[in-house]
Amino acid sequence: MAQQSLDRDDPVAATPETGSSFGDILQAYEHSRQQRPDPAGDGGREGTVVAVSPDSVFVDIGYKTEGIIPAADFRDDAGNVDVRVGDMVQVSITGRDSEGYYRLSKIRVRRPRDWSALEKAFQEKTAIGGVVSGQIKGGFSVDIGVRAFMPASRSGARDAAEMEKLVGQEIACRIIKLDTQSEDVVVDRRVVLEEEEKRAREARYSELKEGEVLRGTVRTLTDYGAFVDIGGVDGLLHVADISWGRVNKPADVLSVGDSVDVQVLKVDPNKRRISLGMKQLAPDPWTTAGEKYSVGQRVCGAVTRVTDFGAFVELEPGLEGLIHLTELSWSKKVRKPSDVVKPGDSVEVMVLGVSTAERRVSLGLKQALGDPWEQAKTRFPVGSVVEGPVRNMTKFGAWVELGEGIEGMIHVSDMSAEKHVGHPKEVVKEGQAVRAQVLELDVNRRRIRLGLKQLQPTTVDEYISEHREGDLVTGRVADVSKGKARVELGQGIQALCKVPEERAETASESASEGKPDITLLGQLLSSKWKTGQVVGMPSGKREPARAGQVRSFRITRLDPAEKKIELELLA
Repeated sequence: MAQQSLDRDDPVAATPETGSSFGDILQAYEHSRQQRPDPAGDGGREGTVVAVSPDSVFVDIGYKTEGIIPAADFRDDAGNVDVRVGDMVQVSITGRDSEGYYRLSKIRVRRPRDWSALEKAFQEKTAIGGVVSGQIKGGFSVDIGVRAFMPASRSGARDAAEMEKLVGQEIACRIIKLDTQSEDVVVDRRVVLEEEEKRAREARYSELKEGEVLRGTVRTLTDYGAFVDIGGVDGLLHVADISWGRVNKPADVLSVGDSVDVQVLKVDPNKRRISLGMKQLAPDPWTTAGEKYSVGQRVCGAVTRVTDFGAFVELEPGLEGLIHLTELSWSKKVRKPSDVVKPGDSVEVMVLGVSTAERRVSLGLKQALGDPWEQAKTRFPVGSVVEGPVRNMTKFGAWVELGEGIEGMIHVSDMSAEKHVGHPKEVVKEGQAVRAQVLELDVNRRRIRLGLKQLQPTTVDEYISEHREGDLVTGRVADVSKGKARVELGQGIQALCKVPEERAETASESASEGKPDITLLGQLLSSKWKTGQVVGMPSGKREPARAGQVRSFRITRLDPAEKKIELELLA
């Protein structure tokens, strides 16, 4: 037992056996005080400092062996050891170390000398001194002038190791039960420790100053921050004040037990709240953002989060820029940012705008990829044939994807040459791949007009494929105007013929005098003319062309692409 290990100078060795009554204990205690000096039993003694080291202070307490006390007990607020050789100090013996020195502690409270003193301390709830003499079932035996019991739950020790170290130590405690009849005394150390901690916390709140930088230890972590011990009190390090960069949760960058430097942001003594910050100890990246990033500059970053209206890109820790939905792609088919980028993606973007006052950087992804319309004239010249899927339809047309960011529109009027189209779905459907001809290109307005019917075979195409320039044909003059006659060569097949101006005037007068000879046209179309002579009309007679006439012509030009036929009027 601990009692057997102490020498004759140890006050615990003179304590009667556990089975003795409290009256015998008190009588033996008083007798021991009268018979010999008791280094611990009189509440302490005065000693002389004989040596001071960085870790320990050596004290002459009048015995063969000197006592030793931690230098930390004498340190002031600045951390200096406030004691010198020759100083007189009040100490209490708490035991012996492995080298034989007495373990000492500075006297903070005195032990009662009799039962009346115990009753007074109990009534006034004042703290008294005592020495833990041993560990017994359910707690500890404590010498406070009489033997008292301290429950383990009221010892302030958190585990078995701390309880074991408590034996032999001088403690401050409070009497929570006193029965002089049965000499039953129960003491509480934890309540004294809690009150000391409370007083220390209150003093700490008044000492802290906003802007002060302290070293602390992370005690607990939550989703919204970390609680840091800064010397007896805890301050909240909010997740938003951990780093200038985005921190999703404190556990991503901190661990319990970490030693960190923090700045006091706010102190509220009334609510017992302390706000701390770590990022405030590092430069704010936004203070130099205007100098580092300029409009038109290409930069790289990582996508941190994606929202409905855009994607945020971290350019450096604590500085994010936004790619708006409209700046993600040249293509109109992008409906949400997640169609293009995802968190964690590395991207190259272009700086579109910088506002340090509003802490905003506008970025563009599509600008960094290049504008596809810059090569549109080369890729899609008018008259060329293109192919692509139908991406969208409205009542008046369908949009065809020609490449990333480029779409062409097919108007309903350009979908069929054979019938009237009321809605694009009558001809095409979404996702269908179609071939179309480029009818018009406007790079400035970013528009390409396409046509389907221009690539569909017609009676004009068939007629052109069956004839050659120089062929002699017959046709009906539909009308004559300004030196040109429009000639019908068959149903749906029309051609142009130049006529002399004087003939045109005569023809106009003739047309106003009579009606078109439709019967003759039917007779001529039912015949196969080989010689170029008009049946039923005297050879060599030259009449001016007029509407309704059926005449002979020579083909002078066939243009398959434009579907045009030009004629020469024969005499």
